[in-house]
Formats: sequence, C-alpha cells, structure tokens
Amino acid sequence: MGYRKQSFAISEYYHLYNRGVEKRKIFLDKRDYLHFLYLMYVCNTIKNIKTRDLGNDFDREETIVSIGAYCLMPNHFHILVKEKTNNGISLFMRKLLTAYAMYFNLKYKRTGRLYENTFKSSHVGDDRYLKYLFAYIHLNPAKLIDKNWKEKQTKKVHQLLKFVSMYEFSSLQEYVKFPINIKRTILNKKAFPNYFEKLDNHKSELFDWLSYHTG
Repeated sequence: MGYRKQSFAISEYYHLYNRGVEKRKIFLDKRDYLHFLYLMYVCNTIKNIKTRDLGNDFDREETIVSIGAYCLMPNHFHILVKEKTNNGISLFMRKLLTAYAMYFNLKYKRTGRLYENTFKSSHVGDDRYLKYLFAYIHLNPAKLIDKNWKEKQTKKVHQLLKFVSMYEFSSLQEYVKFPINIKRTILNKKAFPNYFEKLDNHKSELFDWLSYHTG
C-alpha cells in the first residue's frame, strides 16, 4: 500500500499527493488529522517501526526524506519532499500510508482500500515551479470556504488568506506569524531554498497570489 515502482533521484524535489478511494473522506475528525501528522514524523526514518510500541522517547535518528510543505484536506493530501536516501520516498510513503490505513480501518471498523490508488508524484524540475508549489499547497484550504475561488472574481481575499493562515493541518503555520502557535518537527526547511527570509514574506506572497487569481 502506498508503494509505486518509480525511481526517485536523491537531492531532487517531488510533489506527492493522493486521495481517498471514490473521493471518500480520509480524515473524519481532528484526531485523524493529528494522527496522520504524527505518522509523518515517526515514519520518516530508516527504522522498522510499530506505531503501537512507540513512546514519547522515540528517536527516529536519520530521516529518509526532507519535507518542505504539506496540507491535509478532508479527502486528500499534498506533501512536498526532497529525496535524501536511495528509495527514501517510496519507503516513507509505504510506511505512512500503510500505518494510517490500518489506523483508519480499525477505528471505523472497515476493510478494503482507503486510497484511490498508489500515491501520485510530480517531479519538480525548476525553481519557479518549486516556489509555486508552496503557494499551491498552502492555499488548498481556501477551497473549503469557496471551492471556485480560482475561477471567479471574489472580494474575499483577506478572508481567504486569514482562513488558510489559521488552518490547523497545514505547514503554512510554520512560515507565517500566527496566533495558534503549534510547534511541530515535521519540516526540514534547510533542505529547501530560502524563499521566505522573514515569517511575513510567505503571507505577502500568498496575498499577492490570491489577489492575482481573484482580481
């Protein structure tokens, strides 16, 4: 589960994504989101792990991918990564998606596939596309309050920006100043270009992007 026969090159960037089978929701409550985020941390290791045996003192040691951005939506997710070790992405995703499917099926007393297919990936071949992905991933939650915001003119730019900035299940909170102040250790920003030298730079970039696409 979550495994695909595709080669990934070390030091290259990739956009990874997948959604629930038949577009079903894969996150039904807050605990589901938080468990997936927890798994994003503990599965990023060369170690063989059993999540039921993990404690607060778990040391994952060296990571196998570097994560630069992510966003969890009700029926899908996006993760921006950099391959660190040979087969690191495939190993990370296999662990992550298998562990979450087992958790989900046990919790909701279901069987069968949870995801639409094996995870999808897009190679990030240039700097412009890489920077764009930070905006694309972090603006995904805007669809939850206005699913057609890209296609139509709207005056809700400030409202959309506030919503995505406050969205709890996205890495945007680690790039902007926000009152929730959730501290996570999923990201490795140093493995990605420093597009946003100051915390508010990314927020300004998103505002400009929203204004351009809704103006």
